[in-house]
Amino acid sequence: MQSALQLPGPKAKAIIDRDREVISPSYPRDNPFVMDFGKGAEVWDVDGNRFLDFAAGIAVASTGHSHPKVVKAIQDQAEKFIHISSDYYHQKWVAFGEKLNTIAPFQEDALSFMTNSGTESVEAAIKLARHYTGRTQFIGFLGGFHGRTMGSLAFTASKPCYHEGFYPLMNGVTHVPYPDPYRPVLQSLPGEHYGETVVRYIEEQILAKVLPHRDVAGIMVETIQGEGGYVVPAPGFYPALRDLCNRYQILLIVDEVQSGMGRTGKWWAIEHFGVEPDIVCVGKGIASGVPLGAIIARKSLMNWTTGTHGNTFGGNPIACAAALATIELIENEYMDNAAEVGNYTLDALHEIKTRHPSIGDVRGMGLMIGVEFVKDHQTREPDDELRDRIIHQAFEGGLLILGCGISTIRISPPLNISHSEIDEGLQIFEEAIALAARKQYSAHVA
Repeated sequence: MQSALQLPGPKAKAIIDRDREVISPSYPRDNPFVMDFGKGAEVWDVDGNRFLDFAAGIAVASTGHSHPKVVKAIQDQAEKFIHISSDYYHQKWVAFGEKLNTIAPFQEDALSFMTNSGTESVEAAIKLARHYTGRTQFIGFLGGFHGRTMGSLAFTASKPCYHEGFYPLMNGVTHVPYPDPYRPVLQSLPGEHYGETVVRYIEEQILAKVLPHRDVAGIMVETIQGEGGYVVPAPGFYPALRDLCNRYQILLIVDEVQSGMGRTGKWWAIEHFGVEPDIVCVGKGIASGVPLGAIIARKSLMNWTTGTHGNTFGGNPIACAAALATIELIENEYMDNAAEVGNYTLDALHEIKTRHPSIGDVRGMGLMIGVEFVKDHQTREPDDELRDRIIHQAFEGGLLILGCGISTIRISPPLNISHSEIDEGLQIFEEAIALAARKQYSAHVA
C-alpha cells in the first residue's frame, strides 16, 4: 500500500470551496476527490494523485474511463449533430432500439422507451404498467432503491432520509421484505427456501389480507439490491415470484439500473435466475457515463398511443452512439471479463474475510460485490462506523470505494478491470480494514 496521500491537495481544496458556494448541499460526498482525468480503472485528481476506481461512478463507467472506442463514437456523432428531439427520427436511436431487442431477457420481441436516467426509467415503467393493466397499485421491497423522483421515490425504501421532508409520496406502493439470506425477517416452513417464504408472505398476508390482487399493476424489484446493500436474493425467490405474477396477471418489473449491462457476467442479473420479466428498467452503465436510460418491455405490453408518454432528450444521438459502442465492447470482451474477474475477486475477498472478523458477509455476482461489516458474527449487528472508517482509509491509500446498505462496502469497478488492478486494490482495501479497525479501537479506548 502506498503511503497515505495528503488529501485534499491544494487544487482540490480550492475547487471544493468553490463548489460549496454554488452547488446544492444535498449531494452526498464521501471523500474530497476532485477528478482531473481517467483511463480504464485508474483516475487522477487535480493535484496529480492516482487512484484505483472500485466504484466506477456508481457502476456507470462500465467500459472504464474514457474508453477510446466510446470516445470516438461520441466524437463522430458530435460532428454530425448533437440533438434532434423525439419529434423526429435518427439512425442511432433505431439501431440502439434494435440492439436492446436482441439482448432483452425474454423471448418475445421488445419495444424500448429511451430515458435520461435510471429514475426516469422507473417512472416510465410505473406509467406503462398502469396504462397496460388499468390497475393502480404496486408492490415494492424494503431495502430497495429506485431513484429520488416522486414516483420512483415511493418505491425507494433503503433509508428514511430519502423520504424525510417529502411526504405525501405517490400513493399505491406496498412494501414487503426482500429475501435477504443474511438478514432474514420471516420464518420459513420446513423444507422451504427463504425466497419462497417471501413470496408466500406476499400471497398469504398482502394479497389475501391487504391488497386486492385485481388492483395490483406490477411488482417492482431490484434483481440484486444496490443501495440496500448489494444483496443477492435467497434461492427460490424469482421462480416463485414469476409464478405468483402469472397466476394473478401482475407485471414483473425488474430494476436492472445497477445490475444490468453485463455487470454480473450476463446482460441482466435476472438471467441468472431462469425467469423472464415483463419490463426491464435500465440506466447507469448503458452508455459508459453519458446520461441515458431505457425501459425494455414485451412488445405486447407497450400499447400506449402517441403522446401518452415522451421526453425531449431520450434517445439523444450522442448517448445512443456511446451506448452502441458500449454494448459492442461488453458483448465482445467485458461481460466475460466481469464473470471471470468477478469470481476471482469473490475468492480473494472470502480469503480476506478469514483474516478479519469484522467482515460478516461477502456476496455478489460478477463485478457487483458487497462486503458487509459487523460488530459480532453471532448477532450480525452492523458496524457502520467501521465501514465508514474503511472507506476514508482506503481513499487515503489511493482506492475509491462506496458504501451501501447499513454497513456494506460495494465493489463495482469498470468491467474491463484487470487481475493485477484487482490485486492492487484489494491490498489497499485489506490494509484499510486493519488500519480502520485499529483507529476505531483506539478511539473507543480513549
